[in-house]
Amino acid sequence: MSRTVALVTDSTAMLPREFVERHGILVVPLQVVIGARSHDEGVDPEVTAETIAAALREWTPVSTSRPTPARFLEAYEKAAAGGADEVLSVHLSGEMSGTYESAQLAARDAPLPVRAVDTRQIGMATGFAVVTAAEVLARGGSAEEAAGAALARSAATTSLFYVDTLEYLRRGGRIGAAAALLGSALAVKPLLEVVDGRIGTREKVRTAARALSRLEELAVAAAEDRQVDVAVAHLANPDKAAQLAEHLGRRLAGNLGDRAVVVGEVGAVIGAHVGPGMVAVVVSPR
Repeated sequence: MSRTVALVTDSTAMLPREFVERHGILVVPLQVVIGARSHDEGVDPEVTAETIAAALREWTPVSTSRPTPARFLEAYEKAAAGGADEVLSVHLSGEMSGTYESAQLAARDAPLPVRAVDTRQIGMATGFAVVTAAEVLARGGSAEEAAGAALARSAATTSLFYVDTLEYLRRGGRIGAAAALLGSALAVKPLLEVVDGRIGTREKVRTAARALSRLEELAVAAAEDRQVDVAVAHLANPDKAAQLAEHLGRRLAGNLGDRAVVVGEVGAVIGAHVGPGMVAVVVSPR
């Protein structure tokens, strides 16, 4: 007899609302703190990518925090009340956030079995892993099969991004102070990537134009000859993001089939760490 599996994720996965509703996914919000006020990402209408970008430009203190285990427990209890037999909980990298740890802690007290998954990715790279899990479950697959498919996809996904400055990543503890200082002193425009759950430097270039050109080349190379989904994300840089998406849509037409390059602004939590001007590209084999 098949078991009903509820799918849970967190707000950094950047999933479209219609997809969340169609698959009945429960989304647990991370918190972003602007000044002295804490807000739930994706819930509080006052907190948008635009407000985060404005706060950062004005040097207003901005920080983020993981959901508490209690918030996850609420989601797991809601899943049980809705008739689920077990939960698959898929989240951003545990190397960059305590969100996965909170999910694990809540699982101990949950009224049903919970399988927590650390995608070791962020943003839409995590989102594509959740999409894959949802597709497996929709076909009648088990929680174990869906978790395996999500992990396989996240491991194969390439996440690259450009930032105007490393200062915001330094403030949030996502990159070392020495690296941030060196980048500023040399006026370097770093291309960063997610490697085994952490942010690392892929290349260093001298201009923003060169950085975006290299993002395009690296994304094309990552696709190889495979069918892929591609997403471009940004914070307060819509024109450059649209330009990159247009170029990738044309160059990867054979890899995309009839699918479009997804373009969107990052959420408040990721935006707080990367700063205005960031452009990212995610290439995720299907």
